[in-house]
Amino acid sequence: MELNHLSNFGGVYKNLHIPALVIGGVSVLIALVLSFLLILQHLRSYTNPAEQKWIIGIIFMVPVYATESIISLWNSRFSIICDILRNCYEAFALYSFGSYLAACLGGEERVAELLENGANKQLSEQLLKEEEKERAPHRRSFLDFFCHPSVLGKYLYTIVKFGLVQYMILKTLCAFLALLLELFGVYGDGEFQLYYGYPYIAVVLNFSQMWALYCLVQFYNVTHHRLQAIKPLAKFISFKAIVFATWWQGVGIAIICYFGILPKEGKIQNGIQDFLICIEMAIAAVAHVYVFSAKPYRFLSVSEYGKVTSLETTTKVKINESGKGRPTSVEQEETRVESPGTSITKSVQDVVLGSGEHVVKDVALTISQAIEPVEKGVTKIQETFHHISFGSDKEKEHKVEVDEYITENVVGDDPHIISSKMEINNGNLQ
Repeated sequence: MELNHLSNFGGVYKNLHIPALVIGGVSVLIALVLSFLLILQHLRSYTNPAEQKWIIGIIFMVPVYATESIISLWNSRFSIICDILRNCYEAFALYSFGSYLAACLGGEERVAELLENGANKQLSEQLLKEEEKERAPHRRSFLDFFCHPSVLGKYLYTIVKFGLVQYMILKTLCAFLALLLELFGVYGDGEFQLYYGYPYIAVVLNFSQMWALYCLVQFYNVTHHRLQAIKPLAKFISFKAIVFATWWQGVGIAIICYFGILPKEGKIQNGIQDFLICIEMAIAAVAHVYVFSAKPYRFLSVSEYGKVTSLETTTKVKINESGKGRPTSVEQEETRVESPGTSITKSVQDVVLGSGEHVVKDVALTISQAIEPVEKGVTKIQETFHHISFGSDKEKEHKVEVDEYITENVVGDDPHIISSKMEINNGNLQ
């Protein structure tokens, strides 16, 4: 009975594969056209490199997802490779979003300064409101990250940055580990069996992603009032929907297949996931046009060079003076500076090299921060062994005894020292 059900569903899947491929292809085409046009607009008006290079990295997530999904939907043999590339870029996109928020606040140094000033101000207000005079000062701890993240100051950004980079590292490593396990036939994509690598990798990535997204949420809660100019909520929701929804969508499809609602054979669950992502990327591309628009970067401040244009409007109004209407013209002139346009070649070079250098620096810093506690533990263990090894030698330290003899002559009430003699007995010397 189960075999007949599988064969019937397989036949239906084969019949639906071509229509799904056509619908997915049209959706991917829409996603690619809208995304590349938006990226081209940012490259053409590349007036704020600190922000726009990360925006381009976020927008490029849609073409990567869409292209890999349609290729995997077309031929299931490429599903593992496409999934690895998709996962690697997802990690970089999450890192790019965090870096974009920091750039909007003025850079990492400015973010640390703002967070530290806010934390000091909040702690001062708490101390002033406290009625007890002998209250111990508040000490920052890691638990404050969950309850009161604003009091951590500059350390909040350190934790957030570590959370984003750790996900980028783990996501990349797990993607290549999945490929290695697949080559040996022990990966078991979608199989929740202890002898397969899929459930273990899924658990690790789940906790890693949840922690990275939680770090972003905490950072947003503390800084959202300073990011009102960029409308951060819409950007946060649109980005989180892509990363979070697609991940749990894949896990949900795997669970459905595990309980037998859908068959596991024939890469059916991968095909469903790829088809849904193709549709979702078209929707995401439309959302990005409005959420990550290039319009705010098309105009420069007056101090910058560029083409100055003026718009002059004339309005006729009537002014009532002593009951008599007299027509009057009011002229209003608005001046703005248009961006002269940037070289796309230089823009692309800055995006690739600038982002790459930033990523390498943060990855190296994160790895050193992760290794530092291990090094301290190893050093402490070595010191312990050193004390144990040389503890017996310390107990054999030489003891020096000093004997002093004083001869006094008492004349009347005042004693006078006539002579003194000191003997040093060092019996322990060999």
